[in-house]
Amino acid sequence: MTALDQLIRPDRYPRSSRYDPAWLLRLDMGPNPLWLLEDLARDLDLRPGMRVLDLGSGRGATSVFLAREYGVHVVAADWWVGADEAAAVFAEAGVSDRVDAVRAEAHVLPFEQESFDAIVSVDAFEYFGTADSYLPYLVRFLRPGGQLGMATPAMTREVRELGAVPAHIKEVVGWEAIAWHTAQWWRFQWEITELVTVTSARLQPDGWRDWLLWTQAGAEAQPDGQASNQPVIDMLTADNGELLTFALVTARKN
Repeated sequence: MTALDQLIRPDRYPRSSRYDPAWLLRLDMGPNPLWLLEDLARDLDLRPGMRVLDLGSGRGATSVFLAREYGVHVVAADWWVGADEAAAVFAEAGVSDRVDAVRAEAHVLPFEQESFDAIVSVDAFEYFGTADSYLPYLVRFLRPGGQLGMATPAMTREVRELGAVPAHIKEVVGWEAIAWHTAQWWRFQWEITELVTVTSARLQPDGWRDWLLWTQAGAEAQPDGQASNQPVIDMLTADNGELLTFALVTARKN
């Protein structure tokens, strides 16, 4: 079995397993986005016809998944990927009628207030969502009772508690790991605003292993994949699930 074959896991991720792993790796901008989204969606109530903002949508894999699997209308917003590039992915996937591509920076969103039933963010929130003022800004775009869900790299203990970024992590990502908060950090950060009620905040117990499988597949299948992925493989192997995983957090607007 190749590393690419290991990305098909119908026992754990039945919806994601229907997608071509090679296609997903071509759109790679972060580890195992469909696995994270499928897991996150178990804590959300996504229904056909909802208007959903996919915030930090990258090259569009998560937006395709949302449209196909849940029948929602998606606005795919990303700053690093142009709308034309993303729109080409949506056209190829046959979801152009259900997904609109927008180039937007997360702090300057070009949408009307209370215009979304849900906001979802996968492998992106750590870049813009840790500031104390960000959740109050973001929930303006949710309708009352609207849902918020995000999946982000996390650690089982806060860097502040550890006193430093552990060496095997620092060597690969440097200071960025200070934004990889625990699920309980996110729960407090959101609930203290009294703007949302957190409905779920959890760490994936074996999220590091999913991350490792994804990175090993990238090393095998992507151009120059070994060089770009080996440092992450070494980091995850050294960690062995002690500190590294993903946080999945969901909430409803009060």
